[in-house]
Amino acid sequence: MADVFAVLADPARQRIVELLLERPRPVGELVEQLGLSQPGTSKHLKVLREAGIVRARKNAQRRIYELCPGPLMELDRWLEPYRRLWSGRFDNLEQYLDTLAD
Repeated sequence: MADVFAVLADPARQRIVELLLERPRPVGELVEQLGLSQPGTSKHLKVLREAGIVRARKNAQRRIYELCPGPLMELDRWLEPYRRLWSGRFDNLEQYLDTLAD
């Protein structure tokens, strides 16, 4: 799990994941959206690919990148106990705010 956190700690890689969440994209489009050089974008894509977060498929001369749900599902499972913690706190806040409204 630490690998996924380490990989996603980089803002450029977070942005790539956000872009790929919308739809699969070719490298050139990612370069354009990120404002990074092609080699810089490729470096980030390689890290994401090695972590299993993205995969590339060939389409003629282009590589199209898309998200792989596996590592992100692992991250989601890891976060589940924290969601319950946050949910309870939001419920308490809602109850408190209701008492102020009365």
